[in-house]
Amino acid sequence: MNMDKDSKPATGFAQPLEAEWLARARAGERVAQGLIYRRYETAVYTLLRRMVDCADTAADLMQDSFLDAFTRIHQFRGESPFGYWLRAVAASRALMHLRGQRRFLELFAPEAEVDLVPSFDVHQLDLERALGALPPLPRAVLWLYHVEGYTHAEIAAMNNKTESFSKSQLARAHQRLRELLGVVSEPASARAAPDAPPSPPSAALTAATEC
Repeated sequence: MNMDKDSKPATGFAQPLEAEWLARARAGERVAQGLIYRRYETAVYTLLRRMVDCADTAADLMQDSFLDAFTRIHQFRGESPFGYWLRAVAASRALMHLRGQRRFLELFAPEAEVDLVPSFDVHQLDLERALGALPPLPRAVLWLYHVEGYTHAEIAAMNNKTESFSKSQLARAHQRLRELLGVVSEPASARAAPDAPPSPPSAALTAATEC
């Protein structure tokens, strides 16, 4: 197959899935399911690792996500690429995990927050460390919104919440990143109205999270 010299093969969730594999997986064939698993395992794990703060938990959630996907594969109607459908399954599994933590409501209490790391020059900042210091749910919402491209409505639906819930969690994530970046907050008089959409985090986030 000839490829344009500037084109690149699809990666992550954008990788196409052979129709034969899908048909065989729908019939319950383990070999085909294994092929699908190997095609998307890196993308699924990367997403989950960004949404939860423990590598072992992300690995467990990856297994659960694929189990969910193969159990519900008859629900895939082909309206979008299979990888994007699988991405939604994995994201929902991660959010379910976060909601299930008993200390979920304590995550934003002052005593439960991670201590602020010392201020950095933005050019020397370890973005991985900054993202890892975010509380789990705001980090998950930030990743889904800015990197995976989900809308507030879609994120809210995953959580059985309103859009304002997603927006508030994103605002928390932005504020926390500003603190970690050592960015001085604007005076109260200069802040946007409560209903205004939150400003995006540093452009360095996008660059640092590209895989």
